[in-house]
Amino acid sequence: MKKSIKLVICGLLIVSMGCRSNNHKPLTEREVARFINQMTALMVHDVTNPPLATRFYAYSCLSGYEIVSQNGKSLKPMYGILNGYPKIAKPSDIRGYSTDLSAILAMYKTAETLQPSGYLLKKSEQRLIDSCKSIGFSDETITNSAQYAAYISKAVLAYAKSDRYNKTSNFPRYTPTEKDGEWDPTPPSYMAPVEPYFNTIRPFTLDSVSQFFGEYPIPFSSKKNSVFYGLMLENYKKGANDLTQEEKNIANFWDCNPFAVQATGHMLIGLKKISPGAHWLGIASLACVQQKTGFAKALQVHTVLSIGLMDGFICCWDYKYKTNRIRPETAIRKYIDVNWKPLLQTPPFPEYLSGHSVVSATSAVILSYFLGNNFHYLDNVEAPYGVPSRHFSSFAQAAQEAAVSRFYGGIHFTDAISKGLEKGNNVGNWVIQKYAQTKELR
Repeated sequence: MKKSIKLVICGLLIVSMGCRSNNHKPLTEREVARFINQMTALMVHDVTNPPLATRFYAYSCLSGYEIVSQNGKSLKPMYGILNGYPKIAKPSDIRGYSTDLSAILAMYKTAETLQPSGYLLKKSEQRLIDSCKSIGFSDETITNSAQYAAYISKAVLAYAKSDRYNKTSNFPRYTPTEKDGEWDPTPPSYMAPVEPYFNTIRPFTLDSVSQFFGEYPIPFSSKKNSVFYGLMLENYKKGANDLTQEEKNIANFWDCNPFAVQATGHMLIGLKKISPGAHWLGIASLACVQQKTGFAKALQVHTVLSIGLMDGFICCWDYKYKTNRIRPETAIRKYIDVNWKPLLQTPPFPEYLSGHSVVSATSAVILSYFLGNNFHYLDNVEAPYGVPSRHFSSFAQAAQEAAVSRFYGGIHFTDAISKGLEKGNNVGNWVIQKYAQTKELR
């Protein structure tokens, strides 16, 4: 029995790495998918907020990407593409390594440092190393690969430290204004707002965090003949009791709220859900496995996507805290029906724009660029968390559904959704333009 289990664990590596010789074949896209899945599980454990989660993914993926870009022409360097990204010299004193193993190990080392419970990833990293040893990797190759990984991870972590996120804790604590039409904490947990200063962080590709800030939302008004009151009525009439079963399924499928809680007596128990960015990176993983992209392209897709996700969140969070708009739940209870409840729990931050709409549109643009406009797939990313799978015929279709799910869930007004899709498309196209058109600087 032990022998068969060992073969199951190592089987993928035996096929993909050719570890019994010194001429190692490359790892497959499955190793990238496995790493992303492990990062996501740890973020669920840590209850990592959605914007911060994309920061962890982006720098971790960048670490692996940098190594592959230094060893061949399959990936262009990020130097000259990303804001402030350094030109990292390839170490001349490290030889006899596996490029792909070095890349995965660099991703582990960066994630272990960035994530609060990153030390828990060390067990997974060690299992990878042990499986390589058991199927023929020499100690020298593993040691050299780990040394290369540590070198690159250190450089990427220095780049991460310079993005100013570590300074956000020094800003004044955000306090709700209590003005009509502005955001207030929502039940059941009445949490403080998440990442109110995320727009002070250096974006990866945007010229500025407000690059796509074009207009403010429909002005708040409690007058029954106002446009905003009409928005409230849309949500009120499409409340939890008036949704079709399919609309409820869509809302629950795309919930992705790490802060959702369940009231048990006087206690609030966290429900442990993944973030929107984690869901889209999970889609990227299953799509790369389905298409059998190979290791380098899978790493490329995940890296560019995570960069787009972070820039999308920065853009969206800039909108959220500039507009500081009231949530449907608060507005409807105050001005229409005190007993109204949305289907989903309202996340703890201002309403406009819809974050799901922004990052879903950004993700769809990027994934369509790399994998095609009519990519059919079964989304079972959240099956481990008890969420039924859904079929999609394109990434754009999935993005549209993710966006409207926020209306069905009762947590966003329709203009925040439509404008969110628009801004998300802007960000996605900008990221692709920067990545595809920037000439290599070596």
